[in-house]
Amino acid sequence: MIARRRQVALALTALLAAGAACQSQHHTPAVKAGRPAPSAVTKGFTLVASGDVLPHSSIIERARFDGGGSAYDFRPMLAGIKPVVSRADLALCHMETVYGANGDYTGYPTFKSPPEVARALAATGYDGCSTASNHTLDDGADGIRRTLDALDQAGVRHAGSARTEEEAHAVTVLRAGAAKVAHLSYTYDTNGIPLPQGEPWAVNLIDADRIVADARAARREGADVVVVSVHWGTEWQDDPDQQQLTVARQLTAARTGGRPDIDLVLGTHAHVPQAYEKVNGTWVVYGMGDQIAGDMINHEGVHDPRGNQSSVARFTFAPPARPGGRWEVTKAEFVPQWFDVDAGRVVELNRAIAQGAGLQGVRDRIRDVVLSRGAGKDGLVMAR
Repeated sequence: MIARRRQVALALTALLAAGAACQSQHHTPAVKAGRPAPSAVTKGFTLVASGDVLPHSSIIERARFDGGGSAYDFRPMLAGIKPVVSRADLALCHMETVYGANGDYTGYPTFKSPPEVARALAATGYDGCSTASNHTLDDGADGIRRTLDALDQAGVRHAGSARTEEEAHAVTVLRAGAAKVAHLSYTYDTNGIPLPQGEPWAVNLIDADRIVADARAARREGADVVVVSVHWGTEWQDDPDQQQLTVARQLTAARTGGRPDIDLVLGTHAHVPQAYEKVNGTWVVYGMGDQIAGDMINHEGVHDPRGNQSSVARFTFAPPARPGGRWEVTKAEFVPQWFDVDAGRVVELNRAIAQGAGLQGVRDRIRDVVLSRGAGKDGLVMAR
């Protein structure tokens, strides 16, 4: 298996080098100064979202190698997916871990990642990240502060954790063309680590009633589209668990004046790709899988290649037919993705296969799981 992966890594070298030539394209930030041009008012927008960024120790070491041994550079890892991310009007990631400082970086089980991750996310074209996860409190309030400070410095917005109570109660709103998109983020737990004393607002925990209330507040503040990121599910399980199914139904059923309160649900945490499904007329991505992670070992202590497989969700939204109406998803797509642990690179699988990388089995498995709950009949397609 290892020999096979090394052969694939060599086959991808030319592909990754070619992709790097495309990286000079500058990504237009989602938050734009001034009013949109008149023609933009009638246009829709595309949103892409990807799974867990989970830097294990091997990932940290790879970034140091790519940084010449004296710095950490995560940009080459993400170069293969940059064309997909940077062309979207709005791109969201999931930053699962918190950041350390001054070389104090650790992988599993208590993560502290180099803050250079934030710069790589920005360079790839991400506009914002969800930050509520079971690892948000791995280094307490200091870890949250360092993480959000680094994301701010890189120009990447964030939702799900907070440095102050005021920040916790603020709504993260990003621009996508003519639309204002609110991004909310929540996690099922923090691995049993208690919230910092006196800071019950430090990280958002999943509570369906609270999420709906926050979505309605975002709408009152002018959000045209409300996107909810949820860190949930059962690790290593392809199928959504009962919590995911129940919360998804609750969130997508909530309406105000006949209009859904939430327009898109994006799931992370399970380490494996999970299905997409249209629930109560709203798209739910139960789990996108790990975008960046080391060699993954499942709960049986066995290397599990699914832990390096994922999908990128891409949704095209059109403006409402009438004032005050819903922005509708007119196109739903997913991009199959794989992290090559030997090369230390994210691989966009369709492009790699077209270049002869021979990864059809990996791509097809992701496709089958993503479509396993019948999303194809509602129009979801694998992007080519």
